[in-house]
Amino acid sequence: MATTESAPRNITVRLNQRTLRKAEILAAKRNLSISGLLAEQIEALVGDDDAYEQAQRRALALLDQGFHLGGRITSTRDEWHER
Repeated sequence: MATTESAPRNITVRLNQRTLRKAEILAAKRNLSISGLLAEQIEALVGDDDAYEQAQRRALALLDQGFHLGGRITSTRDEWHER
């Protein structure tokens, strides 16, 4: 059976009682279920990671391209290496 990217899937998460109780309270404050709270947070993490990877690719492309910072080279390589 093929699944599509948008079809939700169930997962199991183990939490200790204290964390679970705090998660229930936090979810209730946000008018969410624990499942909704976890889904929201995981989607945010994935989105942040995707944004970071895109920014990294753009930055590396700029570094590969190089920057012209003005200035001019007025001496030759041989002049630099004279002894």
